[in-house]
Amino acid sequence: MNIQWYPGHMVKTKRQIEESLKVIDVVIELLDARIPISSKNPDIDELIKNKPKVIILNKCTLADENVTREWIKHFKNKGILAIEVDSMSGKNINKVFPIVKESVKDKFERKIAKGIVGRPIRALVVGIPNVGKSSFINKISNKSSAKTGDLPGVTRSKQWIKVNKEFELLDTPGILWPKFEDEKVALHLSYTKSIKEEILDIEQLAVKFIDEMKQKFPKSLTERYKIDVTKPSIDILNDIGRKRGCIVSGGEVDTLRAANILFEDFRTAKLGKISLETPKDEIEVENEN
Repeated sequence: MNIQWYPGHMVKTKRQIEESLKVIDVVIELLDARIPISSKNPDIDELIKNKPKVIILNKCTLADENVTREWIKHFKNKGILAIEVDSMSGKNINKVFPIVKESVKDKFERKIAKGIVGRPIRALVVGIPNVGKSSFINKISNKSSAKTGDLPGVTRSKQWIKVNKEFELLDTPGILWPKFEDEKVALHLSYTKSIKEEILDIEQLAVKFIDEMKQKFPKSLTERYKIDVTKPSIDILNDIGRKRGCIVSGGEVDTLRAANILFEDFRTAKLGKISLETPKDEIEVENEN
C-alpha cells in the first residue's frame, strides 16, 4: 500500500512552530502510547533543536501497561522525561505540570538568579493529527477552548491556553511529514486513524492489520471472534464478517463493514490493550540506520 497524505496547512504549521520557538520554554510532544515510533514526527526534533522536551504517551488506557512502562524507561535513558496519560479519562493529567516544571528547572533557576521572576512556563504542544492534542489541552486546562474531534486535522490555528498562573500552552495543528519511508509507519498511523480514511482502502488495510495481529496477538483475534487464525488473512476478514452478521444479498460477506468493525474493536480496546510497537523495535530501527 502506498499511503501518502500531506495537506497544505501542514507546511504552514511547520512555519508556525519555528516562529513560536522564540517565546517557548519547553515542547510537549504527544505520542500515541500504542505506536510511539510511528506517531513521532521525525521533523519535530529538527524543528525544536535543543529546546527541553517532555513526551506524553497519550491514549495509554488503550495500550499495554507493561510496554508503556518500558517506553517511559527507554525515554528516560535518552534523557527525556515521559509520562503516560489518557486525555479522555484524565488519567495522570495532574502529573503533567510537575514533570514540565522539572524539565525547565535549570533554565528558570538561572532566570531567578538574574532577578527574572513571575513569568509563567510557556509550553508548545505538538503532535500528529488525531493523537489527542485538543483533548489533552482541554483536560489539563479544564476548558473546552480547543476544538476536539476524532478526525485528523481538526485544529487549524495557533492558540494560547492558560492552564494556571504558572503554566501556559500554545496549541498547533497536527502535523505529519511529507513522505512515509516505512510502510509499517503508514499502516500503524492508518490503524489508529491518524490518516484520513477517505484516502485509504479500508479492506486492504484490514488484511494488513490481520497479518500483523496474527503474528503478534493471535489470541486477541481468537478470543474476540472465535475464529481460526491459521487461515489466510482475507479469509479471516470474511470469517469476522460472518460472525458479525455482515452478510449482503446472495450470502456474500460485506468485507468493508467487517473491516470497519475490526478497526472499531481495535480502537476501543475490545481486542484488548494492544501496543503495536516496543522500545526494542525502535532500537532495531536505529541499528539499521
